[in-house]
Amino acid sequence: MPVTLTRSVLREVLRWYAAGVALFLILQLTDALSTSVGAFLAYNATPRQALNVFGTLAPNVLNQALVLSVPFAVLLAFGRMQGDSELKAMFAAGVRPLSLVWPLALPFMLVGALTYLNAGYLVPAGLARFDQAWFAIYGGPVPAPTQDNYTFAAPDALFYAGRVHNEDGGPVAALDGVLVQRGNETVTAPSGLWDTAAQTWTVQGAWITRPGADPRLEPGPLVFAQTDRLRPPSPPAKQVSTPELRARLASAEGTPEERRVDRHQLAARVADPLTAVVFALAAGTLGLLLRNRAAAFAAVVVFVGLFYVLWITAPQFARVGALPPVLAAWLPNLVFLTVAAVLAWRLR
Repeated sequence: MPVTLTRSVLREVLRWYAAGVALFLILQLTDALSTSVGAFLAYNATPRQALNVFGTLAPNVLNQALVLSVPFAVLLAFGRMQGDSELKAMFAAGVRPLSLVWPLALPFMLVGALTYLNAGYLVPAGLARFDQAWFAIYGGPVPAPTQDNYTFAAPDALFYAGRVHNEDGGPVAALDGVLVQRGNETVTAPSGLWDTAAQTWTVQGAWITRPGADPRLEPGPLVFAQTDRLRPPSPPAKQVSTPELRARLASAEGTPEERRVDRHQLAARVADPLTAVVFALAAGTLGLLLRNRAAAFAAVVVFVGLFYVLWITAPQFARVGALPPVLAAWLPNLVFLTVAAVLAWRLR
């Protein structure tokens, strides 16, 4: 295909791409503003505080706009060219349809590189500051992080708490939903205290259950020796930079569910940036089969909607172990690569 023709197609696509990035940025920021303006007004937030909140979200919003604008640009550009019979003229002149698609991957490889760096460093840093930005508006301290489903296996007992929270950062933490299994008895209590200096768990209102006997309410406090250390819970994977996330996975810390989430997040930081290239190929092959602008606009809605459904649901399957985390991260790309391959076969 002549270089001049390639430049013309790329120029048309990139013109729509710039419009798409602006459109998706406006839509996402408008949505964020509509859900936040009430709190800003109620708590008399200053313009600086409001901008700080949006600043924490900006890297993530930018990444989504950069990727979602690709099918918007390619489909509308090819829809316009089909409507004006430009593509028909190219095909009549002997231009192979697929030769219009492959060059589209080149500029969006640069977009993928930008989104990869942004997702690995700026997005986690922004999301980690989000709570501080909001609680600065509320005028209160950020709540202390809690740890859910804490479990510790000692040589002679099993300790479980539904939630561990340490409000002041001192040596004593509060426990909710306590269970202690030792020997042939099970002790349950609605709450308790963990004194890490004395290495004890103390529970009140405990029920003791033994085989062949009815549960018995213990009137006084029960104290258990517990030698584990009180560690602050790990931040969510989305708030951790890529190097730190790799280090956390290498350390083998966390529950199986937390490690699945970490592995999915790490794989997604490679897969999601490459979505821009995959979108360019899939949208390019689809765009060559469209006949007018209306069909192109409808295809954009279907394209983005299908991707969003896969992008939202696949991490949940990875979290519960229904899908391997790496497969879940790459699932949207694999689906759209399959679409691109089928459509390319039709255009060959």
